[in-house]
Amino acid sequence: MPSTRNSADGKGRARAFGLACGRLTPGPRNAITDVPGVRVGHVTLDDGALQTGVTAILPHAGNLYRDKPVAAAEVLNGFGKSVGLMQVEELGALETPILLTNTLSVGTAATALVRHAIAANPDIGRTTATVNPVVMECNDGPLNDIQALAVTEAHATMALAAALEQPDGAEVAVGSVGAGRGMSCFGFKGGIGTASRRLKLDGRRHHLGVLVLANFGRPGELRLPDGRRVAPPVPDDAPEKGSVIVVAATDAPLDHRQLRRVIRRAGVGLARVGSFWGHGSGDIALGFTTANRIDHDERADIVPLRMLNERRIDSLFEAMADATQEAVLDALAAATPVVGRDGATRPCLSAILTSGSTE
Repeated sequence: MPSTRNSADGKGRARAFGLACGRLTPGPRNAITDVPGVRVGHVTLDDGALQTGVTAILPHAGNLYRDKPVAAAEVLNGFGKSVGLMQVEELGALETPILLTNTLSVGTAATALVRHAIAANPDIGRTTATVNPVVMECNDGPLNDIQALAVTEAHATMALAAALEQPDGAEVAVGSVGAGRGMSCFGFKGGIGTASRRLKLDGRRHHLGVLVLANFGRPGELRLPDGRRVAPPVPDDAPEKGSVIVVAATDAPLDHRQLRRVIRRAGVGLARVGSFWGHGSGDIALGFTTANRIDHDERADIVPLRMLNERRIDSLFEAMADATQEAVLDALAAATPVVGRDGATRPCLSAILTSGSTE
């Protein structure tokens, strides 16, 4: 049976190993769910050669098709098979939750999102516009039997339900869970990681949170915040051909253009951990703000939109870079052992950090 575990164990996260990044203060959970209203749910498939899953991110618990968060996407290197990014960039809004899964399950997850939206909005495609599902992926084929097409619409629906069931501000399970079950990163076991940073704007507290699906990086090129370079115990000269998905959320009021500027700084965080966005890597960032929404049924010709004073945007740039860097390290630190297709496995970074055998 697939698991929908969504608990988190702080002992296995990046900061438990001293892997804190930057000078800014994290939110109370150091997670994307520090942004009020954001929820995360996982479905994990752990059955012999089947090591995969689905992760759902909900910007808010309401009807996303009717109440669309302003959003933006940035493709650092486009070796990927995502769905929905083109319309997000054209119209600057999300209409569905975000699903993360493996490469060959994107279509299945997109169909599940369409059905989910139609169930809440029977007018879709009939008396109003169609819906733009957003699904992003990484290739878990080295550990998971990806050809089995094991992820079903039911699994995607379960991940959505698991996210919706979470209370506001819940902890996020990280490591080898959900879409991260079969992922690899810098030759180690990869997966789901998260981090957040606290901001103060006009005297009020805001947050920027990041969740990553980490499946990238050449073995031997991982760099820790103190400059140490870490390699897997067994040398591996495999080329860079993984991917990373970075999802950012904030409650700071940004417009579409500002959001795109902010999420572009995900590349800074990825570079700090040792990535150069290789030819075979799909490195994609998507961000949304819960502070600006687009009403699907708006009747006014002109609508107000709040945005950040551009001279204050550096604080968000810094938060994005630091939170991305730490979220990747979080995925690596929290990952637990997985034995998958043909007995394939990956070492866990936690074992290296515990033994003290880094350079």
